Amino acid sequence: MAYQQQQNQSGAIYNAITAGSKIVGSIVAGSDIRIDGIIDGDIQCTGKVVVGEKGYVKGNISCTSAEILGKIDGKIETKQTLALRATAHIQGDVVTQSLIVEPNAVFNGTCQMGKPAVAQLEK
Repeated sequence: MAYQQQQNQSGAIYNAITAGSKIVGSIVAGSDIRIDGIIDGDIQCTGKVVVGEKGYVKGNISCTSAEILGKIDGKIETKQTLALRATAHIQGDVVTQSLIVEPNAVFNGTCQMGKPAVAQLEK
């Protein structure tokens, strides 16, 4: 199944793009989304975006917060926190309130942080 709505342990519903799935086109999500497949397009999410270890996004991501374990080729804009885990590979610019980078994460691009940077997102 390419697309699922699942319920996490807290009872909240989130969207999931499963491993082995590929979507070409933009995604607009009104709740959290987890990507373990391939997305060739932009993602706009009012919640949290999680890109799993096997996940790949070729496009821009705009969301409240994000946790990246996979690969991103594009700009990431978060209003709160962006966490780059050890397996993350980012090729693109970042705009975020707060950035967490684990050892061995790869990030090639520019980064704008703090309230002034995030304020630009809301214009």
